[in-house]
Amino acid sequence: MGILPRFEGGKVRKDADQPQISVATVAQQAVQRLELPNPVIRTSPREDFVQVVHVPTWLWVEHSTWGPVTASVSVEGVTVTATARPRKAVWSMGEGGQVVCVGPGTPYSDAYDPKASSPDCGYTYRRASVSSPGGAFTVSVQVTWDVEWHGGGQAGVVPGLVMTAQRQLVVDEVQAVVTR
Repeated sequence: MGILPRFEGGKVRKDADQPQISVATVAQQAVQRLELPNPVIRTSPREDFVQVVHVPTWLWVEHSTWGPVTASVSVEGVTVTATARPRKAVWSMGEGGQVVCVGPGTPYSDAYDPKASSPDCGYTYRRASVSSPGGAFTVSVQVTWDVEWHGGGQAGVVPGLVMTAQRQLVVDEVQAVVTR
């Protein structure tokens, strides 16, 4: 029968001759092993179409990049599992505006009125991007992840890991002409 580990002051000890490993050290390794996905920006109108001033733009990150991510590490008989969950997406819209969304956003579909605003994550541009470098606004999103870990008889939280993405969006004005 092997020697069973025991806890002493937050460290696991097998016997007096072996070095001690702290649970916090193993937890740090588990957090570092997490492979958080880069967010993929989606908009409606689509990113490759022109956005229009005073028309709602729907924002969302690809749902495959929004969900729990888990990693485990075992060192000297101590196993720690870390699980990261996205908490919010902060969008910088390129013209000075910012949007904070508590979820990934709702993908636009034909089930919605084309003039409707997103139910949870959208923005309406107030000016065209024609005078911006390249004639487009740089839109970025920062997804903030919080990590909970547990193992070795302990648990903890690592808040605020951030993954980012950006892309260019062209925003134009539509001029109306009234004729008889």
